[in-house]
Amino acid sequence: MAVIVNVHEAKTQFSRLLEQAHAGQEIILAKAGQPYARMVPLAQQAGGRRPGRLDGQVGPEFFEPLPESELAAWEGR
Repeated sequence: MAVIVNVHEAKTQFSRLLEQAHAGQEIILAKAGQPYARMVPLAQQAGGRRPGRLDGQVGPEFFEPLPESELAAWEGR
């Protein structure tokens, strides 16, 4: 359930609201009693890329030139 907080209160309680948002609480910021913005936690980032993790899993045919019909399909010809 979201908590609605006026901007003036949010200015004085920003650190507390930030911690609540980080913990998963949705905070709705209101200006003159009207919803104005929403504070939500950032989505967890996916695991980082690891170069070389597919080493040995791609056969030599992967590096061969594409047939002309395949190239034409990619180029919209």
